[in-house]
Amino acid sequence: MNRRVTVALGTAGALVAGGAVYVLAVDSPAESSPEPRPGRVHTMALRPMSGQGGMGLPARKTEPFSLLGVSWDDVKARVDGPVRVRTRSAVTGRWSPWRLVETGEADAPDAGAPNERPSRGATEPLWVGPSNGVEVTVNGKGGPLPKGLRVDLVDPGDGRARKPRQTPRAAGPAPGDMVLAAATGTPDPTASPSESTTAPAEPEPTTTAPAEPASPTPTTSPSGEPSTSPSASPTPPPAAAATSTAPRPAIVARAGWGADEGLVRNPPSYAPQLKVVFTHHTAGTNDYTCAESPAIIRSIMLYHVQTNGWDDIGYNFLVDKCGTIYEGRGGGADRPVIGAHTYGFNTGSTGVAVLGDHTTTAPADAAVGAIAKVAAWKLGLHGGDPAGTAQMTTTIDNGKFPAGVTVTFNTIAAHRDGYQTECPGDQLYGRLGAIRTQAKAWSTPATSVTLTSVGGATKVGTTYYTKGTVTLGWPSAAVSRYEVLVDDKVVATAPGSATSARVTLAAGTRKVQVRAVNINGTTATSPVHTMVSDATAPVFGTAPALTVRSGASVGTNSTIPVRLGWKVTDNTLLHSLKATSPTAYTFATNASAWWSTAKNNTAQAWTLAAADAAGNTRTASITRTAVLVHDTSASRSGTWQTWSGTSNLGGKAYASKTKGASASYTFTGRSVGLIFQRRTTTGAAHIYVDGVKVATVDTRASSNTYRHVLWTHNWSTSGKHTVKIVVAGTSGRPTVVTDGAAYVK
Repeated sequence: MNRRVTVALGTAGALVAGGAVYVLAVDSPAESSPEPRPGRVHTMALRPMSGQGGMGLPARKTEPFSLLGVSWDDVKARVDGPVRVRTRSAVTGRWSPWRLVETGEADAPDAGAPNERPSRGATEPLWVGPSNGVEVTVNGKGGPLPKGLRVDLVDPGDGRARKPRQTPRAAGPAPGDMVLAAATGTPDPTASPSESTTAPAEPEPTTTAPAEPASPTPTTSPSGEPSTSPSASPTPPPAAAATSTAPRPAIVARAGWGADEGLVRNPPSYAPQLKVVFTHHTAGTNDYTCAESPAIIRSIMLYHVQTNGWDDIGYNFLVDKCGTIYEGRGGGADRPVIGAHTYGFNTGSTGVAVLGDHTTTAPADAAVGAIAKVAAWKLGLHGGDPAGTAQMTTTIDNGKFPAGVTVTFNTIAAHRDGYQTECPGDQLYGRLGAIRTQAKAWSTPATSVTLTSVGGATKVGTTYYTKGTVTLGWPSAAVSRYEVLVDDKVVATAPGSATSARVTLAAGTRKVQVRAVNINGTTATSPVHTMVSDATAPVFGTAPALTVRSGASVGTNSTIPVRLGWKVTDNTLLHSLKATSPTAYTFATNASAWWSTAKNNTAQAWTLAAADAAGNTRTASITRTAVLVHDTSASRSGTWQTWSGTSNLGGKAYASKTKGASASYTFTGRSVGLIFQRRTTTGAAHIYVDGVKVATVDTRASSNTYRHVLWTHNWSTSGKHTVKIVVAGTSGRPTVVTDGAAYVK
């Protein structure tokens, strides 16, 4: 078991100046675990500075501390001149340069706030890191300085939790404590260190504030009304809001940063509703590591409670430069706890303070993002719009606004908006627009997203065909990023400001979507778009071939009817098929032949271009010459008569009604056609190719037809051939009229 021993230190039975009381916990031998080392506040009184017209403290060795401030008796008084300090590092032993301590007390409970009455005026606290020496100067600029000036040196302790005190404790020993008087020596206060590494003299006599809360003695509030803190009834905590429009960010709870709950003087008070988030900076150094953040926050809590005399740390939340969010004042992070941060507007607001000084130094992006997260969540618990405004009325004159004035604030506002202060510094103040934008994104669910364009692809029906790379387009929206999904897997991302993304699809049929992801984790996904990735060009399985075409007549300008035949296929979808020479022509994609005409005895290129839906193309081309052979060039046997007329090739044709009469054409080529004049009275003829009978054709027609290609024959390669016509001697209409031949070479 533990025994509590209260020792009153004095000389020859007299208490030391200030009546310091120390409580010692003596462990029984059976208990080996050390007690938590709570944080402490050491104080040193400032003295008049000879010949300098101010107050100060010569360089002194001190108890360990990491944060300091200067305080005075009258909470309503102010220090008009500069407060300058320098400290000695407990690590290196070197003295720091002189630093200014911010003197404008802008963080405070509202006058008349329940359960909370400031007991001292004070500067803002300044984090200096582990130190064991201090020097202070305070210049009053010719005016009187407040009484009771002292420097408050804060040791943050080790952060191990103590049990909270259920009720405020009165001053003096607890019942049953042992009170012992002891003599102490008085240290020499006169020695001063050099600017280098010379050790300072022993510390000035100090008063060490006990870890337990001070007694609830009557104090004077800023309004001048005396009160005793614990006499007010605590406000019952409201029920937590069921949900917020923004997700709750990761927040380090008070136990996580080592809040000493034994310091808390009174239960928290609550506002009916949260309307505004005020941003602050702690005005301390930016030269800290994020591992030090818990110690900084413990020090601020000690300073607010034991120096300022507040019930708890003043800020509702604190954020470090790494973006870590810490719960500040107790009472429930999700409840509208009334803090002490924006004098006159604490009720109905929450205070978020960034560790550091952002007067000339820009805040880290991580810190800006953390403010946006916690602001969006807190406002969302009460239906607030991070990009909107809210009205608040102060019941006191806070120096910037008189009592009874209703002020319209941005729902995410700066400390300076509600109080005459530079807080949160120009650099952080300039980022409030970005903070509101981010917070709005945290509070807004992602809405529908639709693909409005697909570059690098051709849409056929509902399917897109591409060679592989497409550019997807969509309308802009307030989201944090976009993701491109292919077959349900994310293959590319784009920032929220983007309106397009370029992706390459693997070969095959793919399911493509775009997903909008907001900063708060909500998503919206476009409908599925089927896309076929194809890099293979169409194939001409049968190369183009030009042949003489039957069933048509040679033109009066000696153009020869021809047929261009081919076969083309594609592995996905043939999308277009065109002839580009000798003339342009567009075919149906399933076409396999072109009925055209060729110039007589002229070499011509015949070119086809095929394209699939993805845009892959293939061309095929041949060069051929079609030739007309007049019947005057034929070798004839038997009896033939000449028929003259302008409708005949060369103005004449040959006719025979003698059975067995023949006419032969010899040429070198790969396709041939025999040309006849056809009438209702003409008869049949036998056709021989290279001496072999291959066909019998009837030249009879229902009306007179001239220069008509009635029969054709083709070879796979060019060669020398002879085609012979033999009159068949058809009964009643034996006459056959030949009008020449055409061939392709």
